Amino acid sequence: MINFFKKERNFKKEREGMYFNINFFWKIAICLMFLVTLVALFFGYRIFIETNKEIVLERSNINGQFETIKKDRIEEVLKYFSARKQKSNEILNSPVPVSDPSL
Repeated sequence: MINFFKKERNFKKEREGMYFNINFFWKIAICLMFLVTLVALFFGYRIFIETNKEIVLERSNINGQFETIKKDRIEEVLKYFSARKQKSNEILNSPVPVSDPSL
């Protein structure tokens, strides 16, 4: 049977000063990664709860109608997008200038 978790049987005294204890720094790195994971889970859960709340809209009138966007603004945006569509069609349908690679 293979023993994966063997105890170290090396009882030599390590040199102090020149070498540092690598196991200590690995333990610090593992603890920091565990802490970062917990913090990320906490903030992820918090953001999930905030976005999952029910949206409550305020009533602007007693009749229960909400404030609407003005028709002029909608028409202005539609004109802008139709102009962009027209420019895109002009660019697609225009002939491509031939560039001379020898220059």
